[in-house]
Amino acid sequence: MKTLIEIHALQHFAPSNLNRDDTGAPKDAWFGGTRRARVSSQCLKRAVRSYFDEKKNEGFFSSDELAVRTKRVYQVIADLLDGKRAKDETLAKAEIALSYVKLKAAEGGKTQYLLFLGQKEIAALAETIHQFWNQIIPEAKETGEKTKGKGKKATANSAPKEVQDRIGSIFNGGKAVDVALFGRMLADMPEKNQYAACQVAHAISTHAVEREFDFYTAVDDRKPEDTAGADMMGTVEFNSACFYRYAVVDWEKLKDNLQGDAELSERGLKAFLEGFVVAEPTGKQNTFAAHNPTEFVAVSVRRNTAPRNLANAFETALRVGKDESFTKKSAERLVEKAKKLNAVYGGDGQTFVLNLTETKLDGFGTSVSTLKELLEKSLHAVKE
Repeated sequence: MKTLIEIHALQHFAPSNLNRDDTGAPKDAWFGGTRRARVSSQCLKRAVRSYFDEKKNEGFFSSDELAVRTKRVYQVIADLLDGKRAKDETLAKAEIALSYVKLKAAEGGKTQYLLFLGQKEIAALAETIHQFWNQIIPEAKETGEKTKGKGKKATANSAPKEVQDRIGSIFNGGKAVDVALFGRMLADMPEKNQYAACQVAHAISTHAVEREFDFYTAVDDRKPEDTAGADMMGTVEFNSACFYRYAVVDWEKLKDNLQGDAELSERGLKAFLEGFVVAEPTGKQNTFAAHNPTEFVAVSVRRNTAPRNLANAFETALRVGKDESFTKKSAERLVEKAKKLNAVYGGDGQTFVLNLTETKLDGFGTSVSTLKELLEKSLHAVKE
């Protein structure tokens, strides 16, 4: 049996630049023949991971139930062994140890690419390096052009098999909630990739948007009084949009990624759903302070069916008249599309809706009054 937990959200942000492209402009996309505001999937997942850190500080998660994404894993290992081993030696040993499993170093004491590792995995690496300290030794360099290729192969094979096997067995995701949800790729160890239990769509505006520009100036506080004019000027692009956001979690895959730990899976799912609703991208927030809560959220728990993104409810860009709300009109469109799809493809399952827009649900799910109630009922439906 496959259980899917889908979350649909509508959130209208005031003028902002939440997620920028390489030119500093708000990201956008063409959809339904019009330009739409966009917030990338990566940006939304980053906001949720930051929310997980807040939950850790509250005691909801322990440190070893989360992961870290870094190129500085050698430094992290050295910090864990501080007081047991000399730092410079630990850095060298860590580099050698990870090379046994094809994770090579780049310049500056970093790995060649970002590694997304559970804290338990890093702790286990540190303990293994400490335990097999004298067996982790640098490979003797070979000379001559003909031996260069063989030298690379020998580096991995030169390690004692026990050490190599132990290091390789560590990369199991470490029961880290964020790795289990969002997955990871290890380019040099594809067999240790972890496939995500969660998919997060790019958020798009339900209506067309136009780019706007804020021309700003700044004045030197210490300039002479008889000197006029600005001392700095520039422009910042921004927009304002009602976003449709969507994500889906495979409950069985989440439990599998967390090695069958149902209690941790439940906490991870709860934190994800809550974070998806309340966490915000941080781009340019000091400039715009667009802290606008989500006003429509629907969580559907369905079994043995395919995921159902409702973005096509907005394929035709919304237009509103005077004194009409983009958020309410978007909610009406979303409910209408969901009901049509349910009628054609079946709507088995349970849906719970937190609705601040006064949109009539007309049989689309069960209305709830608080975020707490939404989470409780959704989790109860998952466990039924």
